[in-house]
Amino acid sequence: MVLPVKPFASGKSRLAPELGPWRRELAHAFFLDTLRAVRAAPGIRWVVVVTADPLAASQARTMGAFVQQDTPGAGLNGAVRAGAALSSVLNPGGPVAALTADLPGLRPRELERTLAQAHRHRRAFVPDHTGAGTTVLTARVPGALSPCFGSGSAGLHAASGAVSVESGAGEGLRLDVDTPEDLALAVRHGVGPFTTAVLRMRRAMAPAAGRGQEVPASSSS
Repeated sequence: MVLPVKPFASGKSRLAPELGPWRRELAHAFFLDTLRAVRAAPGIRWVVVVTADPLAASQARTMGAFVQQDTPGAGLNGAVRAGAALSSVLNPGGPVAALTADLPGLRPRELERTLAQAHRHRRAFVPDHTGAGTTVLTARVPGALSPCFGSGSAGLHAASGAVSVESGAGEGLRLDVDTPEDLALAVRHGVGPFTTAVLRMRRAMAPAAGRGQEVPASSSS
């Protein structure tokens, strides 16, 4: 499993207008909740975190993941390719999957089920909850991954021959968080302990007059 992670200082910029300095804390929490779920998913023996963020790298190692240094300017697809290259060393000839690191409501079992379905195909992907983006891309061998993450990635992956497996994907696997509206959806679905803790802290520190506008915190089961 490959998890590309942007530096927290620059991640989730679309949350900034509403969430201000909490944007960075939430980007960090999303990563930790995603990695926690991946590490708990049955059948996933190794995880490669690709990042240039020292804190993300340190915490990834603590949580049992391998770390691949991200190359500045390589972009998300470059990070995925770098992770896939290390995956081919860790598991020669085996299947590989790339997962976005902003899935705070991810459940281990839904990831397990989706990967089992995806690996029946040479290449497969899971579109995000909007239908336009991609949260998971898989290939039977690392060299066939051919990532097209970015704007309209679901259509690009489909056009490149990857098979959509959205019918088997749980809501937590499709709810990537880029906007405050996405965050509200994820909270209603249930988010992991790290995101829950940040949201609770934000609520506790908010002025009393503004608490009615806060996004509620909710833990996933």
